[in-house]
Amino acid sequence: MIDKAARCAVIGYGSWGTALVKILLENEPRVGWHIVNEEVAQHIRRHNVNPKYLSSVYLDTSKLHISGDIDEIVSEADVVLLAVPSAFLKTILEKLTLPLTDKFVISAIKGIVPDEYVTIAEYLNENFSLPFEQIGILTGPCHAEEVALERLSYLNVVAKSEDNARLLVDKFSCDYIRYNILTDIYGTEYAAVLKNIYAVAVGICHGLGYGDNFLSVLIANAAREMARFLKETYPFDRDIHSSAYLGDLLVTSYSQFSRNRTFGTMIGKGYSVKSAQIEMNMIAEGYYASSCICHINRKWHVDMPIADAVYRILYERRNVREEIRLLSEQLR
Repeated sequence: MIDKAARCAVIGYGSWGTALVKILLENEPRVGWHIVNEEVAQHIRRHNVNPKYLSSVYLDTSKLHISGDIDEIVSEADVVLLAVPSAFLKTILEKLTLPLTDKFVISAIKGIVPDEYVTIAEYLNENFSLPFEQIGILTGPCHAEEVALERLSYLNVVAKSEDNARLLVDKFSCDYIRYNILTDIYGTEYAAVLKNIYAVAVGICHGLGYGDNFLSVLIANAAREMARFLKETYPFDRDIHSSAYLGDLLVTSYSQFSRNRTFGTMIGKGYSVKSAQIEMNMIAEGYYASSCICHINRKWHVDMPIADAVYRILYERRNVREEIRLLSEQLR
């Protein structure tokens, strides 16, 4: 059970990590923040803003403990929030020499661990002996940029214990954030992974010149595809139309802040994967997720024409326009 006085720390200094720190500073007397880039850390200490991400957000450094030493930050925390790109998670956690068994760890990562083909919760359970009862998930629909602007947003706090989830809500609650409490750890994690793939698909089609009429059908089919995957791989009494599933899919597919849609749009306009990644200078989780879900689905054989098309475009370098044409014939 999480104590009301539990101390919180954030691992990661990207847009989402910075947004989570902003939210926590609304309520917490002190927040630990692991930042591996010492130049960024020094800038925040001196100027109270992150120079690389959400640079308009003022951060009260008198309440922040910033360090590049992950052991130092984790040792002082009871609740640890992971907010790093999934591709970098192993590298960052390899430097941790302390056990996590006495911590409650929250994944705010919307991705799968590359080469491991497991979700963040599964990775923590298998590699750090952390029971699922001590793992939480924080999901959208919620873009960090709108948190920075303090626009009303909704988050889903997911934990096996609703009591733990409620205590976490108390730590995150503020005027511009509302919360839902869920217990579907598996479903919400995979939904957050899948929606990134589908947002890439939407971006690709937008880049090719398809209009809103087509995109609405594509997203409706993506929602059904997500529901099919979750039902066949992990049956659970979940409402697929709620914000943690459909809501997160919609915002990632339509928002101007969606890096996955932006990445897909560039692919649709003719960019190579590498050139799109370089120009964005940000991680599009859908790229990595596409390969991981393709690998995982070899076990389940779920019908996933949209995810399959994205994989073929990104990894097999198939003709983009032809792949989408073939996909369009399967949509209903």
